[in-house]
Amino acid sequence: MGWVTMSERELNRIEVLAQIDDGRLTVEAGANMMNLSPRQVFRLLKTYRIGGAPAIRHKARGRLPNNRIHNAKRDYALALIRENYADFGPTLATEMLSERHDFEVSRETLRKWMTEDGLWQSRKQRRTFHQPRLRRECLGELIQIDGSEHRWFEDRGDPCSLLVFIDDATSTLMELRFVTSESTFSYFEALESYVNTHGRPVAFYSDKHTVFRIPKPSDNQTGMTQFGRALAELNIEILCANSSQAKGRVERANRTLQDRLVKELRLASISDMEAGNAFLPDFIERFNAKFAKIPARDDNLHRALNVEPDRLREIFCLRDQRYVGKNLNLAYENKRVILEVNDLTSGLVGKYVDTYEFPDGRLQFRSKGIALPHAIFDKNQRVTHAAVTENKRLSAVLAHIKREQEKTPPKVRVKPSSARNAYKKTGRRPTGRTAKAA
Repeated sequence: MGWVTMSERELNRIEVLAQIDDGRLTVEAGANMMNLSPRQVFRLLKTYRIGGAPAIRHKARGRLPNNRIHNAKRDYALALIRENYADFGPTLATEMLSERHDFEVSRETLRKWMTEDGLWQSRKQRRTFHQPRLRRECLGELIQIDGSEHRWFEDRGDPCSLLVFIDDATSTLMELRFVTSESTFSYFEALESYVNTHGRPVAFYSDKHTVFRIPKPSDNQTGMTQFGRALAELNIEILCANSSQAKGRVERANRTLQDRLVKELRLASISDMEAGNAFLPDFIERFNAKFAKIPARDDNLHRALNVEPDRLREIFCLRDQRYVGKNLNLAYENKRVILEVNDLTSGLVGKYVDTYEFPDGRLQFRSKGIALPHAIFDKNQRVTHAAVTENKRLSAVLAHIKREQEKTPPKVRVKPSSARNAYKKTGRRPTGRTAKAA
């Protein structure tokens, strides 16, 4: 029977109307039960007596809605999307259909059409899953490293970065250090402390920060950064993760440290990096006692350092080569370097010399391992205007700019357009009609 497909509300009304028709219930009581007026109950009762239970069924049941969009319009919209906007989302596709094709349709209707046709997937359907990677078996086989910029001292001090070295096999914190920003020298400092304390691991696992990897090396570059060169000299491998999930142990450690370490620094009333670095060894010991895991194998793959301190200082510095001009001068980091004339330097014209920049700012230039006497002239002591700055060094650069701006503002010389185009006066008089007129 047709009335079997009725809704629950319609079936309840039929039951009440049947009781009223049999005299077992008054109209007023039935109206209260159905939450209707007595007049509406009389109308329903009349319909029930004439047509029976199926007459209570809603008259629009089984009919197409009046605001239904024809299938031809739906197919036309989907054909336009397949042809021109296959990679568009429903919101942008709705705008394009309205602006370019005068086709008006609501965003959610188009989303439903695209989902049914396989042109769009919901956020839940697009979700990707990262399978967990098994831990390495031995301590020192793989060390994950990362820097976490955060307000570690809350409002008591400036934000800074925390360099984190964590063992993949045991989740042991191997090294923590507060630094101004993630730079090559800051990683050199943390690495020197690491190898002096634990020895040399097999490999480090990092992200694609430019300290560890050159994104697009040119033909005249080796593709190795200064940090990678230092690790190569120590016979340590560096590996770069393709995603943050790949180095999830250090990422999760950062999240834990941003909660626990911040609160412990607050309780200890520490508000600067120097006091924070002095606090870290005790914190590392307590952290590892609570969270470190037992490795699958007892082997420790750290190797002895076996490097002299003087040699280690030369490893943890910036090294490069510079070309010596005919006047025994060379350029280095916006500085002009003039070599002192002697028997050794006189034969270096047209050759390359080795440059060493140490963490304390000292510069040294060598040829065949011999230091060369020199003089340095700094062309520009300010941060270069419109300089390209990496995101992870932005805080340190802005702090330097603020210190420089508190000093006396520099005098800016306005040059004519001819000077900006590299025009130089030759001193020769002009020829032709202009010269005769003069």
